[in-house]
Amino acid sequence: MSNDQKGRVLGVGGVFFRSPDPARLASWYQETLGLVTEAWGTTHGTSFSPEGMPPNAFTVWSTFASDTEYFGDPQQSFMINLVVDNLDAALANVRAAGGEVIPEKEEHDFGRFGWIVDPDGNRVELWEPPEKIPEKEE
Repeated sequence: MSNDQKGRVLGVGGVFFRSPDPARLASWYQETLGLVTEAWGTTHGTSFSPEGMPPNAFTVWSTFASDTEYFGDPQQSFMINLVVDNLDAALANVRAAGGEVIPEKEEHDFGRFGWIVDPDGNRVELWEPPEKIPEKEE
């Protein structure tokens, strides 16, 4: 498909998932990680503007093998990656709220990563983008 054809995907428009108590989970994310949420009928959520993201942040869409250990619990079929302004502070906030912080962290040219488990048992990746993306070698 060429770039001038219509019907192409342009980006991720949302992430939707189930919770036994959507209001409680939304409140936890708001109180723990500062994700400002609002009630939309029986759902709770927020929207992100590209202007509010760090300059070197981007959205990744990626498929993983069904036996990946990257998501933690083998029953978890997806993992959300949230962009944070300071990984260490975000992990400390989760820890202070009594949440589960996975001990491992990773640092790469494209940023720093840490993982938490939210109150519903979802493993969530936190990503602090780098201040500057390294130049690609030719």
